[in-house]
Amino acid sequence: MPVSNIRAAFPCEVERVWKIVTDLSDWSWRSDLSRIETAGDGQFIEYTTEGYPTTFTVTVMEPCRRWEFDMDNTNMHGHWTGTFVQNGANAEVSFTEDVTAKKLLLKPFVRTYLKKQQANYMRDLKKALERPVDP
Repeated sequence: MPVSNIRAAFPCEVERVWKIVTDLSDWSWRSDLSRIETAGDGQFIEYTTEGYPTTFTVTVMEPCRRWEFDMDNTNMHGHWTGTFVQNGANAEVSFTEDVTAKKLLLKPFVRTYLKKQQANYMRDLKKALERPVDP
């Protein structure tokens, strides 16, 4: 199982980062998604801009501290862990994905794909945090 981690610090309150990351009703900041559907029982489905679905099942939710979920689609399954910490004036996040490819042909590319996805996610998150805060 390839494991990939990305960390970042943002000059804001951790509550702001938490709200953006966990708000399933506003995915507009994500450049890779066309929509998110909530399915109840802690499940949600993200659809890529090409319409490809991935189902997520929340396993841990500790507000402003930790969010974890299992992931599954036709190409892979795995687990995502996000930690959120306030360190002085910065909100520090660490996102880890542990993924197994379901198709033999995809296995050599999983780690590179994860790194690319995580870098894109952090770019999108940084842009979202640069937007003005609603009063």
